[in-house]
Amino acid sequence: MPHTFHIPVLGLGYSIDTPLKVARYGISSVLSIVDDELIERMREYHSQQLHLAFLPILKSAGDSRASRITAYLNFLADAVSRQVAQLKKQAFEAGGDICRYFELLPEGSSLKNGYELMMDYPEGTQKERFQQVLRNEIKAGAIDVNIMAKVDKMNVDAELTSDESSDALAALRGFALSKLSSSVILSAGMNPRLYSYLAQFEDFFPDKNGHVRKKIILKVSDFRSALIQAKFLAKKGLWVAEFRVESGLNCGGHAFATEGYLLGPILEEFKARRSDMHAVLFALYEPVIRQRNINMTTPPSQRISVQGGIGTAEENRFLMRHYGLDATGWGSPFLLVPEATNVDDETLNILAHSREDDYYLSHSSPLGIQFNNFKNSSINAQRLGRIGKNRPGSACTKKYLCNNTEFTEQPICTASRAYQHLKIKQLKSQALSVQEFQQQFDAVTEKICLCEGLCASTYLKYHILKPKESKAVAICPGPNLAYFSGIYALDEMVGHIYGRLNLLEKIERPHIFIKELGLYIDYFQGELQQLYHSFTDKKKKQLQHFKLQLSGGISYYTQLFNEIADEGDDHLNSLQMQLNISQHRLDQLQID
Repeated sequence: MPHTFHIPVLGLGYSIDTPLKVARYGISSVLSIVDDELIERMREYHSQQLHLAFLPILKSAGDSRASRITAYLNFLADAVSRQVAQLKKQAFEAGGDICRYFELLPEGSSLKNGYELMMDYPEGTQKERFQQVLRNEIKAGAIDVNIMAKVDKMNVDAELTSDESSDALAALRGFALSKLSSSVILSAGMNPRLYSYLAQFEDFFPDKNGHVRKKIILKVSDFRSALIQAKFLAKKGLWVAEFRVESGLNCGGHAFATEGYLLGPILEEFKARRSDMHAVLFALYEPVIRQRNINMTTPPSQRISVQGGIGTAEENRFLMRHYGLDATGWGSPFLLVPEATNVDDETLNILAHSREDDYYLSHSSPLGIQFNNFKNSSINAQRLGRIGKNRPGSACTKKYLCNNTEFTEQPICTASRAYQHLKIKQLKSQALSVQEFQQQFDAVTEKICLCEGLCASTYLKYHILKPKESKAVAICPGPNLAYFSGIYALDEMVGHIYGRLNLLEKIERPHIFIKELGLYIDYFQGELQQLYHSFTDKKKKQLQHFKLQLSGGISYYTQLFNEIADEGDDHLNSLQMQLNISQHRLDQLQID
């Protein structure tokens, strides 16, 4: 890929069409393929914008979910292909897209060096030949897709088996049958049924030349889970092309906290065990591939990248250099780049003026997984307004997150009005104290509708919100976004990533490792408080292990910063002081 960073998936709607905006500049991005209704409406909207024919795929059509996803991904592939073809025809004139393509590239890139050399050439045949060479080197960024493996509601479709009609399998089928040559990012844990289903599609296997049209990327939070999942796939002849290591807490969206393992030590383990893991996986993979009459003597490559909380070019460079990474992911900051993502004007302006305490880890998600939330979102105001009117909960029209059967035979969503009404009715019948009732009432009514909320901003931005649809916007940036205070051009954000300019100049911001450590200590403190309400020996042992890992992480960072410190480096001295404060704070939290 031309760039050393990618834009990870951002909610349902925020990066749903990001490839249309950045792929022609060689920037890879990821879109969610959870919501086929959103996907169909995006295909309709952009077809109209490009004056292309649009044939709707009705919900009632057979295998409509997969068909909608395939149609949209094919649309994106064709649209980006046309954009790149047009870009290659442009003259190398200041301000043109073809010049922008090369100017966005990282410093030190051979392609960028070649471009700068060409621009200094005198006009003539030699310069024209040089320009043609550069044109031939232009490559689009990848159009990758994300599937949350555990979001896999079962559906009924007369034309399919019950397994094939589940949400995750249908989404995978939609990608697998598309013309894209890109990657699927599997996140949120392992789903054996989904992972096994991958083996039904030829595009995930190498052809006779060893080329794989559709690659597999695992988003992971630690080495152990990465190895377990990759082994499962390798035994089926499926190769993991990349591990995307994401901070458990210093990220956007759902937060999958580790058992106290911090990002630095996790990356250190990947660095130390990378070659051994590669060999182990190839030993499992090669015999299966051989059975398919594919002889592969050279193991395929395997990338490792990191994302979650990176905020400066210095951090970006350090992570890549010290841990030998292939790329980094920059997500939440791109929410402030209207050229790249879909944030409505009202939410965009609020985000641009937000503070640290506007971002918090919540229990708002109906999935029962902690969720990075933003206090000033309009969906939170809507939630409180509904409680005030004694009508808590949402209508639940899309039903992607229906997973609760506490009161009903058919699963319903815990953010729905139906569930919250039944649950509050139950609480009222239990003769709880006023305090206990309020605590449980708040826990029930904290849930928000992500299916609608994470799409609303896109519909508002494009002015395609339907009359009865909710305008309430849910947005889930990582806490790192608090330090970015502005609305930026694409060139500015990319320039910031590569160190050409500093968008955080004079902004006090903790180092990525220090910030994550603080988030984990906050999380540990919250878990300790829960322990007092539901004390068990098992939970106590878990927290003791958690605290031990955090303390070990602090020791690792102390040694790391000592190793890379220059004598008299005030910045690194400050980091050491912050580590000491963190250790003291951790020591104060006792497990009785």
